[in-house]
Amino acid sequence: MKLEDIRREYLQDALSEDNLQDDPFKQFETWLEHAVASKLPDPTAMVVATVDETGQPSQRIVLLKHLDDNGFVFFTNTGSRKAQELKGNNKISLHFPWHHMERQVIVYGEAKPLPTSAVAKYFLSRPKESQLAAWASAQSRPVSSRKVLMETFANMKSKFAKGEIPLPDFWGGYCVVPTKIEFWQGGAHRLHDRFMYQRQADNSWQITRLNP
Repeated sequence: MKLEDIRREYLQDALSEDNLQDDPFKQFETWLEHAVASKLPDPTAMVVATVDETGQPSQRIVLLKHLDDNGFVFFTNTGSRKAQELKGNNKISLHFPWHHMERQVIVYGEAKPLPTSAVAKYFLSRPKESQLAAWASAQSRPVSSRKVLMETFANMKSKFAKGEIPLPDFWGGYCVVPTKIEFWQGGAHRLHDRFMYQRQADNSWQITRLNP
């Protein structure tokens, strides 16, 4: 297998100043609606990139759970690697890789912790098994075997067999407040369309076309 020979042309669509919306959140919502309508698997999946105290980046995939004019929301165990890294450096990047549509969106910004009320509202909306899994998993920390993990899950299931499952004190969420958002549309001959929205001091957005 020759990796250098794996390639294709990007011919599905184009992005221009004429069909670009002034508000990046509206532009994102339009593209997300297209991704959902086209039956892409996990259209809300996004790569979350954080940086540790040594400057080492790390990435993982999480699901976007809410979007409004403030930013992009996700939830996580506050003892996880990403949460610990955000505690030391709240700069963050999100990447939506909609390859089948020949589109990408990259968000640059800062992660702001959500209030407990918002976290609880989301946690209580999760399926019961997902709530139990949150209690059972010390996310990002070593576990000796899957058997041990499943035993912990069974113990949590027994412990919370009756009544509502409470919000763990180690469960939280973040709103990623963007400073920049880039939209990428694949183009023929690798001449892709890229536009960067950059937030200005008055909260307006400056739009710049970037070279591919």
